[in-house]
Amino acid sequence: MIIGMSYGLISGYFGGKVDMLMQRFLEVANGIPRLVIVTLLLLVLQPGMITIIFALMLTEWVGMSRIARAEMLKLKEQEFVLASRTLGAGDFFIIFREVLPNIIGPIITQVMISIPTAIFTEAFLSFVGLGIPVPQCSLGSLISDGFNSFTTHPYQIVPPIIVMALLMLSFNLVADGLREALDPKFKEM
Repeated sequence: MIIGMSYGLISGYFGGKVDMLMQRFLEVANGIPRLVIVTLLLLVLQPGMITIIFALMLTEWVGMSRIARAEMLKLKEQEFVLASRTLGAGDFFIIFREVLPNIIGPIITQVMISIPTAIFTEAFLSFVGLGIPVPQCSLGSLISDGFNSFTTHPYQIVPPIIVMALLMLSFNLVADGLREALDPKFKEM
């Protein structure tokens, strides 16, 4: 969140060639599939929770960057930013003290939406055997164990699938609720 938010805010605020260069890098980073990057990192580094967190950190910042940039482009011409500039505030003060508090709603919503993606990615990697090692428990490894014993004990696959579905659904519902609560456009309706 911090990487993508900072990247998007700086890109949107400075604009021009800085924005163009930063957005071309973002497009290249977005063009590489997330699952490929995560899988390659897990093959190179030792599989475990820290490696999965590091791999997701390298790939999940792109969406946050786009949201932060769009909000910065919308707010950087507002009167309060012009007033701060007139009073002599520096660029980074304006970015992180003036604009950032005004875009906290979309940022929280994007974080809540990206959590189910991270859960699913970790479960998929554990399902194929590249995730969390066996002594530790993961939804993906539980689904994999249930899948392997599906012919003899088909009921073992149902609980982890239900837990994962409810977990992802609950985060999506919380994200929708936060979006409605924090977005002023929804308050007008």
